Amino acid sequence: MKIYNLFPLLAGPMPQWTPHLERAADMGFDWIFVNPIQRTGRSGSLYSIKDYFQINPALIAPRSPAPPEDQVREMVKTAEKLGLRLMVDLVINHCAYDSPLLKEHPGWFAKEGRRIAHPFCLHDGEKVVWRDLARFDYLNTRDPEGLFQHCRKVVEYLVGLGFKGLRCDAAYQIPGAFWKRLIEDTRRTHPDLVFAAETLGCSPDQIKETARAGFDFIFNSSKWWDFEGPWLLEQYQLTRDTVPSISFPESHDTPRLYAETDRNVDAVRQRYLFTALFSAGVMMPIGFEFGFEKPLHVVETRPTDWETTGVDLTGFIKQVNQIKERYPVFREESITEVLGHDSNPAIMVMWKAATRNHGQALLILNKDARNRQLFRTENLYRFVQSPPPLIDVSPEWPMDYLPTPFEFELGPGMGRVLVTP
Repeated sequence: MKIYNLFPLLAGPMPQWTPHLERAADMGFDWIFVNPIQRTGRSGSLYSIKDYFQINPALIAPRSPAPPEDQVREMVKTAEKLGLRLMVDLVINHCAYDSPLLKEHPGWFAKEGRRIAHPFCLHDGEKVVWRDLARFDYLNTRDPEGLFQHCRKVVEYLVGLGFKGLRCDAAYQIPGAFWKRLIEDTRRTHPDLVFAAETLGCSPDQIKETARAGFDFIFNSSKWWDFEGPWLLEQYQLTRDTVPSISFPESHDTPRLYAETDRNVDAVRQRYLFTALFSAGVMMPIGFEFGFEKPLHVVETRPTDWETTGVDLTGFIKQVNQIKERYPVFREESITEVLGHDSNPAIMVMWKAATRNHGQALLILNKDARNRQLFRTENLYRFVQSPPPLIDVSPEWPMDYLPTPFEFELGPGMGRVLVTP
């Protein structure tokens, strides 16, 4: 999956999404992920859903005679004509605290004393409570069947709008047995519906339990890797044989990478190249391609926050996506290792081997996004388990001939991508 995250509050009403869909298709993305589009509660947060069966008025053309659901379906048709499939957030771990569900089905919710509980998280050791949200209780509800059927109807509603995939928000907060039943039950009528589990911030045991529930994809944490520690590959190996994963260079929950790196375009290129080729899937939010600096906000973002910059990475991203599309080793959870070498500690050599065919690849990456670094080896082929040749398919200045010994000075953050035929 090559996913473009079209953040709805930045894109505005759905009839205005066509240029963004066209740009995503031209860059080689094949999926569009849209954050929640249902009616929100008092806080206005996209993730605080008050009514699961109505569309957020902020995303509807106010003067259009078409019903809101038909505007969604028209947007989906436009995307599909461009070769794009649509994925939307499925938010069933909580709802808005002012949702009618709290009065209609109080037994569905977790309690603190006599009050319905808010979800929370720990951030830097501090407890952060989301007071605009009410937490569903899947373990102790007095009406498990009623809660299940509600979630099943929400899925049907979204599928009926034309969505072919669901990103399951905070999936690890819901028991794996519940997901297993929901996924299996849904696939009796929608066998091709894709379920992707958001699993960031959970323990290894939670990751494994969620991965085994029948999901098609989970999300990995490669965005935070420093190209040094062992934890990312350990996490990757934990679920590689169970479910493929999706990388991202930034998301709607993180700071903008261009701002985080003090406007370092080379660092932005470096991170997209790595995340796109690291795992089976990749997701990129709207604005990343233009070096946007203002973070996306689930309440406050508006179309007027669109930024005019001097950055345009659409061509580079298109080239990387073409590499991912062309070589199967980058489209699966391939066997992956960081290989030791004596050339230069600022250079990472990552080896990948496909399990479905005999394809192999090397990603030789300059970890330093501010300085040029020299890589030299007596024999490139000691890094792969196949006879020559290796082919350079790098997005920047690919080499027609790979000499022995091999020597190349990589620009800041630059990567060389070598594949076997």
